[in-house]
Amino acid sequence: MVPALADESDQALGFRIWLDNYRNAAEARGLKREWLDAGLANAVYLPRVVSLDRAQPDDSGKRNIFADYLTRQLTDARITQGRARAGENLAALQAAAALTGVAPEIIIAIWGMETSYGAVTGNFDLPSALATLAYDGRRAALFTKELDAAVQMVGEGRARRDQMRGSWAGAFGQAQFLPSSYLAHAADGDGDGRIDIWSNVPDTFTSIGRYLADAGWKPGLTWGFRALVPPGFDRATVANPVAPTSCIKPLLRHSLPLPARDWRAQGLQPMNALWPADDVPMTLVEPDGPGEGAFLVTSNYRAIMDYNCSNFYALSVALLGDAVATATR
Repeated sequence: MVPALADESDQALGFRIWLDNYRNAAEARGLKREWLDAGLANAVYLPRVVSLDRAQPDDSGKRNIFADYLTRQLTDARITQGRARAGENLAALQAAAALTGVAPEIIIAIWGMETSYGAVTGNFDLPSALATLAYDGRRAALFTKELDAAVQMVGEGRARRDQMRGSWAGAFGQAQFLPSSYLAHAADGDGDGRIDIWSNVPDTFTSIGRYLADAGWKPGLTWGFRALVPPGFDRATVANPVAPTSCIKPLLRHSLPLPARDWRAQGLQPMNALWPADDVPMTLVEPDGPGEGAFLVTSNYRAIMDYNCSNFYALSVALLGDAVATATR
């Protein structure tokens, strides 16, 4: 036990030194000293955050199967609750959809996937978690940027220091925004002059919709559908010759986008859905690889992926949206 305690003590000391250096660099970047004092008050090193970061699925070496993930996420309880919560908040949901152009069922589905409809938002101290992750260094640039944004939020009075609680990875509120996303996309949904994604449902809905709209969501366009691929289909003919430079692993499962008419001509069929207009670009996505379940998706699916760069996540949101859609109208 002694070496572990010594290591923890060393980390705490190293963190305090890092935090002093961060403050100096942040002030040079334009963050005010009083903002730093307020935003970093009582910030401490959190070993648990580092442990959780290093235990992420992408680092485990295990193969994850979409069907298994979907079974855990798209439960009867989540669908039933989603329909109920949509009905309870229908006016706010429809207002957010009208304002942002994003389908109401997708807004409610993201709310459900991110926080179980506002019930689970995380209880880590955000400045401490973000500073710990920036200090740890695995993704230092990302979390330094988010720590800057968290300090700005508190400094500008957008949030109280005691409100700054959320997930170990820095997401917070019912929309689970990172601080930089809050600054860029959060929106006032009820016209009271404040943006509260902690306890205000209209603000949460409108902020989710604004995020997706800013990510390129096109009003009136479906996200896509589950598809049947004909036997013997040659996937080499639709392989995307342009390698992704971000969100790499998920996007490697995406084909070249082709007009819907071309997919139909090649024998692909929608399951329990209708084709969009002939000229709508669609991409073949097979989250577990060829022959293990396929979807044809539009650019709106990519907007969902912008929220969380994962085919598993985006498909779960889309399918949950389909399941609760009747309650959103």
